[in-house]
Amino acid sequence: MRLVWRRLMQSVPLLLMISALVFFLMRAVPGGPLAAYLENPNVRPEDLERLRVAMGLDAPLGVQYLRWLAAFVRGDWGYSFADGRPVLDRIVERVPATLELVLSSTVLALCLALPAGMLAATRGRADRFTRLLTTAGVSLPVFWLGLVLQLVLSIQLGWLPSSGRQSFGSNSVGDRVTHLVLPALVLAAVQGAAWTRYLRRALRDTLALPFLRAARLRGLSESRVMWRHALPNAVGPFVTVVLLDAAMLASGAVVTESVFAWPGVGSLFTEALVKRDYPVLMAFLMLAAAAVVVLNLLADMLVQRLDPRTRERTWERT
Repeated sequence: MRLVWRRLMQSVPLLLMISALVFFLMRAVPGGPLAAYLENPNVRPEDLERLRVAMGLDAPLGVQYLRWLAAFVRGDWGYSFADGRPVLDRIVERVPATLELVLSSTVLALCLALPAGMLAATRGRADRFTRLLTTAGVSLPVFWLGLVLQLVLSIQLGWLPSSGRQSFGSNSVGDRVTHLVLPALVLAAVQGAAWTRYLRRALRDTLALPFLRAARLRGLSESRVMWRHALPNAVGPFVTVVLLDAAMLASGAVVTESVFAWPGVGSLFTEALVKRDYPVLMAFLMLAAAAVVVLNLLADMLVQRLDPRTRERTWERT
């Protein structure tokens, strides 16, 4: 519990610094929410001024930031510049779709990475083949892979829907699953390739340790060495990587959601970015930063649970 409180206290100034940096950098970008009105000759200057005052853009940047921060801490995330709806409502209605995509792709990526990483760490021929596939997986752009799968599996073969979360007028589970397959497969392929490479390296380094060489000399089978000794020692850092990547995956699914027209938070971020919808952008970026902080703390707690040596070192520091 002491570790949790200490890390939470350390996270507060970090999140404040991130919020200030993002706020001022966003305001420094050319254009703004009124850019579309500036190009319209029928909009009068006094109308623009009224809009600027209504949106709170007439105040100095420092005052705008303090106003936004005070409201955000109270749970008032403002109203979207695009449609006037509360930002919190717009995000909450998109969160289930993003969680559905991220959780399914994470489970699928783990189902690919765990056996592939263990096989590559112990078998020479499988290692060469796995390295070839994982290199391709981490090198291919996500949008290109998504477009190729759409072209082959949806357009040419007609096996799966090409976009959306469900068919018009349908709310069945089977229909939602078929719509989920392609975007989840794209994210899982890229993330699974990276996790496979990491697990392979961690297991190979662990299997080369002297105590595991001694275990083999005592007559232990390779499977027992792997499951009872190598994997438990390598799983701690792997869990940390998975949890941190899951946080980045939730905020980085923007491209995938855009390619497949998936109605999640990532596609909302894309819409807000085009329209310079500052309240929505700030809420999204702060949620992404908070997710990284929370999952980082969760990863530390799980590693301590899995590896007593880490727990002992942590208590020594405290």
